[in-house]
Amino acid sequence: MKAAQAPPPAPAAARPLGSLRSQLLRWLILPLVALVALNAVSLYRDALEAADVAYDRSLLSSTRALAERVSVKDGKVVANVPYVALDSFETDTLGRIYYKVTGLEGETVSGYGDLPAVPKNVPRTDLYPALVRFYHADYNGEPVRIAALLQPVYDDSMRGIALIQVGETLDARHALSRRILVNTLLRQALLVLAVATLVWFAVRLVLRPLMRLKNEVETRPLSDLSNIDQALVHKEVRPLVAAMNGTMARMQDLIASQRRFIADASHQLRTPLAVLKTQAELALRENDAAAMRAIVASIAGTTDSAIHLANRLLTLARIEHGSGSAAQGPVSLAAVAGQVGLELALPAVTKRIDLALEAEGGENGEDTTVIGQELLLHELVSNLVDNAIRYTPPGGSVLLRVGRQAGGVLLEVIDSGPGVAPAEYEKVFMPFYRAQATLEANPGGTGLGLAIVRDIATMHGATLALDRAEGGSGLKVSVMFSACVES
Repeated sequence: MKAAQAPPPAPAAARPLGSLRSQLLRWLILPLVALVALNAVSLYRDALEAADVAYDRSLLSSTRALAERVSVKDGKVVANVPYVALDSFETDTLGRIYYKVTGLEGETVSGYGDLPAVPKNVPRTDLYPALVRFYHADYNGEPVRIAALLQPVYDDSMRGIALIQVGETLDARHALSRRILVNTLLRQALLVLAVATLVWFAVRLVLRPLMRLKNEVETRPLSDLSNIDQALVHKEVRPLVAAMNGTMARMQDLIASQRRFIADASHQLRTPLAVLKTQAELALRENDAAAMRAIVASIAGTTDSAIHLANRLLTLARIEHGSGSAAQGPVSLAAVAGQVGLELALPAVTKRIDLALEAEGGENGEDTTVIGQELLLHELVSNLVDNAIRYTPPGGSVLLRVGRQAGGVLLEVIDSGPGVAPAEYEKVFMPFYRAQATLEANPGGTGLGLAIVRDIATMHGATLALDRAEGGSGLKVSVMFSACVES
């Protein structure tokens, strides 16, 4: 047979979750801040490129203005650059201006002769219809931006190309870039603040139904287990509310069952206790030893009945309000039936009842092994056999049969007692209900035996059925279990 597997280990305690509002805000605001930061970087780069294009256009305009003052005179390149023109250049660019005019032979015609030359790897720009190159260089210890324009010059005696270079310091460009950066960051920060405020209000508004649900649950009286209206919350939360309603419905059933059990138990125990009190009072007033002995014997019998009733009440309470599932383990039903037969042999012999056991399987009953809890299965078999003995008249018979059938293990208890009417087959499984025939056969019964059997069978996934005995007289109780899977 396949051995039962050990139950899985209990999961570790879950880490408590934080605030749903704070988590939503974090997952919304932090990615937004990251996206805005990336957007700010992109905007800043675009703005700098636009600023460079604008300043380069201004620098090119200054270079062209200077090129217009370059001409050929007496076979030489000359540049007429008055100081007023230079002042106007510096006023337009908001920076210091350096220029150089180079003649056809590479000689310096005018300006700053040490102005850095054009690097060889600088391409001509395609943004303007001119032979101009832009490049960065260092001049007098500070960075400059230089435009180098090739300007055709000619007269009747010669023609060629002069080089006009105009450079400006980067102060104005840096100031503009800082201004662009500050404005960009300020606007993006205001955007993030506005969006964060809107998201905060939106999250607060969306979570308001959950807060109403929380307040309703907290303010409910302890006795109010009615359903919560699912329309109070969003569609995504309704399964949770439905589960809560299901839990409260099960709690209602459990509380109602407990109340019913307490009421029935108190009613059932009140009678034997009242009888005991009456018998004790009679014994106190009785002076005859023989009569007193008879009363004490009655007290002992009543006490036995009360103990039997209390034990069955405790068994029923333990099963109904316990864990609701049997501990897993292989149990030989034939071995359990044999043990119960030995335990109840004496009451059967006392009533001259023929108690027989028919069990299939090997020496240890392997063929009748089921998965379940041995103590509960023992209680189930014991209740069935005890009921059969109690309600079978003297000289009758009780048969306990265990065997495999249709892939399962079948337990049958057959007696020759008064039986139960078919109309009462379902009712006899209710606690404290007693069929009319059993009342006549055993007035002192508790009506709990079959209720206990039903609960234990349900916990083990077994099916329970009542029928007439084969001879037509008596009752047959059948319990079908799922057998162990063979290895």
